[in-house]
Parts: sequence; C-alpha cells; structure tokens
Amino acid sequence: MNDELNSLMDKAIEIIKNSNNIYMASHVDPDGDNIGSLLSMKLSLKKIGKNVNIIKVDNIPGDFKFLPSVDSITDQPFDKNVDLFIALDSGDMERLGVAKDFALCANNIINIDHHKTNTKFGNINIIDSKVSSTGELVYLLLKRMKIDIDEDIATCIYTAISSDTGSFMYDSTSSKTHLIAAELLNTGMNMNKVVINLYQNRSLEKTKLFIAALNKLEFFQEGKIGIVSITQEMLKKSNAKMEDSEGIVSFLRDTEGVEVAVIMKEIKEDEIKVSMRSKEYVDVSKICLLFSGGGHKRAAGCTIYDSLERSKSMILNEIYKSIEEK
Repeated sequence: MNDELNSLMDKAIEIIKNSNNIYMASHVDPDGDNIGSLLSMKLSLKKIGKNVNIIKVDNIPGDFKFLPSVDSITDQPFDKNVDLFIALDSGDMERLGVAKDFALCANNIINIDHHKTNTKFGNINIIDSKVSSTGELVYLLLKRMKIDIDEDIATCIYTAISSDTGSFMYDSTSSKTHLIAAELLNTGMNMNKVVINLYQNRSLEKTKLFIAALNKLEFFQEGKIGIVSITQEMLKKSNAKMEDSEGIVSFLRDTEGVEVAVIMKEIKEDEIKVSMRSKEYVDVSKICLLFSGGGHKRAAGCTIYDSLERSKSMILNEIYKSIEEK
C-alpha cells in the first residue's frame, strides 16, 4: 500500500474506534464483493465491541446465502442515530438505494471501493482501482486494525475476492491478490464450500434460462461481439429470476473469437440493465460510462431507460467504435 492509502486507513480506524452505532448497507443489485465485504466488516467490528447494523437495500442472491451472518442483512426498521456509515463497493450515493438516507444523517461516512469511477462521497475515501476487489481493501484494513481474521471472516473475504475476479481469472488479479487468498486459506476456511456455492450450484431454473438465452445469442463484427437478451417472457417460461442470469455473460465472453460479450436484461419495458465483459483490448468501463454506468476495463455495467431494441442498437454502436479504434 502507498503512504496515502495507509494514512486514510489510519484516519478511518480512528473514526471507527470513536464510533459505536455503525451502519452499512448492501448496494442496489448486490454482488459477492459487496456482500462478502459487508459481512467480513460486520464480523470484525463485532469483535471489538461495536454495534453494527446492515441494511438490506435489494434482494440477496441465493448464491451468497451460505455466508456466515448473512441473515443479519435485514430490511427491518432501524433507528437513524448513526455514528458512522461505512459504504462498501458503492461507486456513488445512489448505489446505496434506500440506505442513502442513513448515510446522509451519519456523523461520518467511510467509503471503501475499488472502482475508478467512485465519486468519493465519504469523509474518508479509501479508493484504489488497482486492487482486485473491495474485499482486498477490507482485508488490508482489517490487518492494519490488527483484527484476528478467523474462518468466518476469511470465508466472507475470499468470497468477495473470488466473485469479483471471476475466480481469479480477471486481469485485476495480482500476485498480492493470490498472497491474500493464501493467507485466508491458512485460517482453515473451507474453500470447497465457497467454490460449490458460487460456481457449482446452478438450479434447474437457472439452467433452463441459460439454454433459452443461448438460443437467442447473436454475433456481430465477425464474431468479435456476442450479445444476448433476457426478457421478462423468458423468465416466466423458465420460472427463473433475473438473478439467475448471472454467469451467462462470462460464458459468452469465453467463446473463441469474442472480444466483447453483452447481456441485456429487461427489468421493465423501458428499463434495460446492461452487463459487459471484454477479453483483451476493449475497455468496457468507458462504454458504460457513456450511459451513466461504470466498472472496470474488463467488466462493467449500466442501465438504459429505453426499449430493448434501441438499447441494444446504442450499445452495439459504441462497441463498434471501440473495436475500430484498436
């Protein structure tokens, strides 16, 4: 870590020490990095006697229901007497959804994230786009706090890192990421449990949706672009939820010759959630930023408030430009 990041962490630690009523929140469309980071922080702060509440902003995907203390993420009414709000893996305040009000009434906000597009909305902003995940930053913070990282905490952090690096395959994965993973495994945590729940536990409904999606698969630009759409009608026929589409875009990216993979999710008739992955040279975060989204070079997303067909056309036009610029 550089000196600036160390200094920010020390300031954050001082604020944490002087706070008792601490709030955190899952972000809109929570993922493994968000959930794993939240739970590892909660378990750690409980060890030093802090009162910690986690607000459920959106439904928690079933893949993460195995994590220790996941049931502590609730949507029950909370007192808005907030000493400290810790935002994890949230690029801006809007990502906090209904929890934004709790953040705004907090005495302090610590913002921990690895997205380069983060708006730095906290009093303390621990932002490093060079690390693999927010989970990696949480690990570094907990080590600096001299927290004993036990099996449960390690399981949560490992899940955060593994899920946000595509099981350590994305180019955001560094030698330091692997060393941290080794330290987590040395706690005695059950890696196989994480692997099974994240990567080897596809439901029948998810499998049906996967097959339906592949039947709608389209390729453009001589196979460099692969795109698939998930409609509400497809969800009904598969008896699936939109969260069951997780993993399709990565599968598509892994197709030979594909540089950019896109999945278009029809949330409503004129609300399309877009997830993008790239393999080597297209920076998909730049494309998503054009639509008020963001993310990383190889994995990013945005939401377009238009019809599915028009949204697809807009995204394809921007991908064409990026490929031609190469």
